[in-house]
Amino acid sequence: QVIRRRYTRVVKENATLPDLILIDGGKGQVNAAQKELDELQLSNIPVLGIAKGPSRKPGAENLILSNNHSEIYCDSTSPALHLIQHIRDEAHRFAITAHRQKRKKKRIRSFLEEIEGIGSKRKQVLIKHFGGLQGVSKAGVNELSKVNGINKNLAKKIYEIIHDNT
Repeated sequence: QVIRRRYTRVVKENATLPDLILIDGGKGQVNAAQKELDELQLSNIPVLGIAKGPSRKPGAENLILSNNHSEIYCDSTSPALHLIQHIRDEAHRFAITAHRQKRKKKRIRSFLEEIEGIGSKRKQVLIKHFGGLQGVSKAGVNELSKVNGINKNLAKKIYEIIHDNT
């Protein structure tokens, strides 16, 4: 899907095509990427897969080239292998960071924004007043109702929803 979306757009925009596509994965991922490129008539772009070797240790990676499915051996001290590992590790870091942000956003949304009468402004006021979601969830009805913009009925609703979910 990623290959299809990315390179459909590249072809549509008549942008510069890469000389090589690096894939994090073994033969299966390389084959899937090559199939998508073939369907987009971009078969001339080689795909290089980087897969962890049987020991799953850094430096023991298998490099798989798409055009003939040959495995390329690189010495564990090879600067080329270190560059490929660094690119892979950066892609992992980027993906993990994005995933964590998405989860964090979902957690923050989950109980406050599901409450009728709580929008983004009231959510911000509550979080700021109590120093975070834990503070909001520990607050009682009286404490909640002291927050600017939160009346007694809304404070009861917030308290009930928080404590029914836990």
